[in-house]
Amino acid sequence: MMNPLKPSILIILGAAGDLTHRKLLPALFNLFLDKRLPEKFSILGFDRKKLEQEAFRNHLHEGVNEFSRRGKADQESWVRFSRFFKYFSLDFTEKDSYLKLSEELKIQEKTWEEEADHIFYLATAPSFIENIVNHLGEADLLHDQARTRVVIEKPFGRDLASAIHLNETLAHVLDESQVFRIDHFLGKETVQNILALRFANSLFEPLWNRTYIDNVQITVAEQIGVEHRGGYYDNAGALRDMLENHLFQLLGLIAMEPPTSFNQDEIRNKKVDVLHAIRPIPKELVAEVAVRGQYGDGNIEGQAIRSYRDEPDVAPESVTETFAALKLYIDNWRWQDVPFYLRTGKRLSTQIAEISLQFRAVPHRSFPASATELWVPNHLSIRIQPDEEIILRFQAKQPGTAFKLEPVDMRFAYRESFSKQSPEAYETLLLDIMAGDATSFVRADLEKAAWSAISPVLEFWGSTPPADFPNYPAGTWGPKASDELLERDGKQWLLRG
Repeated sequence: MMNPLKPSILIILGAAGDLTHRKLLPALFNLFLDKRLPEKFSILGFDRKKLEQEAFRNHLHEGVNEFSRRGKADQESWVRFSRFFKYFSLDFTEKDSYLKLSEELKIQEKTWEEEADHIFYLATAPSFIENIVNHLGEADLLHDQARTRVVIEKPFGRDLASAIHLNETLAHVLDESQVFRIDHFLGKETVQNILALRFANSLFEPLWNRTYIDNVQITVAEQIGVEHRGGYYDNAGALRDMLENHLFQLLGLIAMEPPTSFNQDEIRNKKVDVLHAIRPIPKELVAEVAVRGQYGDGNIEGQAIRSYRDEPDVAPESVTETFAALKLYIDNWRWQDVPFYLRTGKRLSTQIAEISLQFRAVPHRSFPASATELWVPNHLSIRIQPDEEIILRFQAKQPGTAFKLEPVDMRFAYRESFSKQSPEAYETLLLDIMAGDATSFVRADLEKAAWSAISPVLEFWGSTPPADFPNYPAGTWGPKASDELLERDGKQWLLRG
């Protein structure tokens, strides 16, 4: 069957970088193998690095072999795929470079004898975005709203003021419909399944509210440190790098109202409503609802781990947080006074991303005390990584003559229920970009609402340096204050060591 996607040219600015090597090309190669790319498709790579065509192809080939979910590429498929792309050594900060880019687009369309969609993927450092977008506008490469899209990676600013400035810059040369702010979490299979779980099943939605849910927890824990990103991370931190975007996107999906349709703006409108309903945090209460941490020396799976301050490109007396936890409330009819606990951190005990909804305890336990020694409230866990699964924990009677209850799990795992391998997040999102479907991308008003919500925390932390960093050993679940954040409410993290 012919692929319905229009002829497309993907222009990657920053094509010699790590993102292209590790994520974009492996994803595009898998789409090629699945016959999901347009019939007429081309990749134009631009970067300042001096590379011959063959060296560029070899670099990308290595990335596919190492990072593709399918493993090493067979030679025949790789040769066919590699015909799609060309590399150009150009300085994308220089205005004249865009004349060359424009010329290459015309050459490709002349070869095809028809116009193509132009997708400009900014695989660059955030500091280049404004310069690149302005040059694209000056070169008249963005005027066609129907055929032109610009893809931007996070972070989308570093605070509310810079996010507003970035969006104003984009709006000067682009319509909002042309801007695809990519958050790869939104392409993950289990994240996309949240909508199906909630709104395709009558079992869950009637219980998805303050009457039945006691609290909601969102954890994105990483075992890795800053790796080669020390220079960037030391100017960002966990709150900016993870919580403001990835975790807030999950919050929007888990807390949104039912959409009236699967229209992209309808779903994004509902997510924006959630972030607008977050209860403002007074600066004087930041210390009561927000926790920060920084990892010190420790041990993960038998390997000694050095402290954050000893990582490459990190200041020796850095006060950047590598852990952040936040308690929020959503002031609306569905969620009033239900606490939402969010946490994320590096060099934690395990690599996992999970959303947990803990239900309220039964109003009356009619069983004898001896039967309920192991009693815990019901909870639903939506695990995003490393294993994609959904687990419902409920009470069941133990086998035997005595009447004793214990919690058991009802479990759905993607790898067991479906024989088909799940696509990587970038595969799904790249396909959506080519189709012009912005459902799983971040709109400007949502980004503004997210920065607004965490601004009091950023300002307080910026003006009040921590006195106890580093305050958790690598290989643990973060600082003790993170547990105390829930213990003060008589609760505990469902994922814990």
